[in-house]
Amino acid sequence: MGLHKHWNLNMNLGFFASHGGSNMQAIIDATKAGKLKARPALLISNNRNSQATARAEQEGMPFQVMNSVTHADSDALDQAMLDALREHQIDLIILAGYMKKIGPKVLAAYEGRILNIHPALLPKFGGQGMFGQHVHRAVLEAGETVTGVTIHLVNDHYDEGRILAQSEVPVLPGDSVESLAARVLVREHQFFVETLAKIAEGELQL
Repeated sequence: MGLHKHWNLNMNLGFFASHGGSNMQAIIDATKAGKLKARPALLISNNRNSQATARAEQEGMPFQVMNSVTHADSDALDQAMLDALREHQIDLIILAGYMKKIGPKVLAAYEGRILNIHPALLPKFGGQGMFGQHVHRAVLEAGETVTGVTIHLVNDHYDEGRILAQSEVPVLPGDSVESLAARVLVREHQFFVETLAKIAEGELQL
């Protein structure tokens, strides 16, 4: 589904996050600064004690905690998430460090409108189990001199959806997992905002 100019200015963003939600915060900050014409409208988290839910509370953004405790049945959980997204009229879903798979109902309803960010240049260093520090460790062990950030659409396979945008980040001599992770995260925050701005302005078609 293409994004068209007539509703871009009121693009409602829904976030899924499990832990820190720093990418979500960077996007919220960009909307407040006028760098991104979109409205952060909902957070869904599987973790009530996550920093992401604290951030949403602080920003006055609606949030809902949904997981296997709140919904023992996975179909019911999937449907509840879809109902929440529809209730808040979400146009685009942003995965900001969400550690669960998206259910089939949400995937079908939002096909081509779910974005994930990955801390490497896919298809390298992607797939199940490749998240966070695991990615940066693998990059260093492979002796790469360049890594980066990938923003891609989400399908029912980890890290295999269509790539929308990529940005390179240098691997420096003497990098540790922590130093590389920190450098990539800085670029993630910038690049997610830059890419969403292109979508909102109609420069990048989904």
